[in-house]
Amino acid sequence: MNKDQREIQRKLRILLHAEETGHVAKTCRYFGVGRSSFYRWRQAYAERGEAGLVNAPPIPKWHANRTSPEREEKVIYLRRKYHLGPMRIVWYLERYHDIKMSDSTVSRILRRHNLNRLPRGTRMRKVHTKRYQKQVPGHHIQMDVKFLTFIGNKGEKVRRFQYTAIDASRSCNALPASECDARPCSEGL
Repeated sequence: MNKDQREIQRKLRILLHAEETGHVAKTCRYFGVGRSSFYRWRQAYAERGEAGLVNAPPIPKWHANRTSPEREEKVIYLRRKYHLGPMRIVWYLERYHDIKMSDSTVSRILRRHNLNRLPRGTRMRKVHTKRYQKQVPGHHIQMDVKFLTFIGNKGEKVRRFQYTAIDASRSCNALPASECDARPCSEGL
């Protein structure tokens, strides 16, 4: 007989004694039990039988502010699939799923599911950019204009605009700076 079964037998003995005597106050005084506890046990026994007499912690099974299971599943999926850290998971969820949560919340979720450490041999993910590449020249061109100010031979300010065009299928081509007064010239493009 384990501890729970002994406690159930004790509570049943108290309930039966109160039924036999017909006096709850005397029974509670005799066994050293509060009347509120007695009535709570009697109601639990009437509703669920012996299972209602098992000692259960007085806390709720699910905290009111706990993260929903759907969000936890997304965090766990991102950690297992892509090996992302808490900050990158926060960024990914906010950008692609419109879910806002703090990095400490993500860390607690990972710790709760024993995923707070990355697997051995997993290296830090490097942030690197991939250039858009196409086979056909001129298909995708990125063009930038930069305003430059130089000091001329006589000490006056000289304005120049530098045009840069990058073709995805070729290497970078920089066009010469042009002389203009107020706005950029597009000659030579």
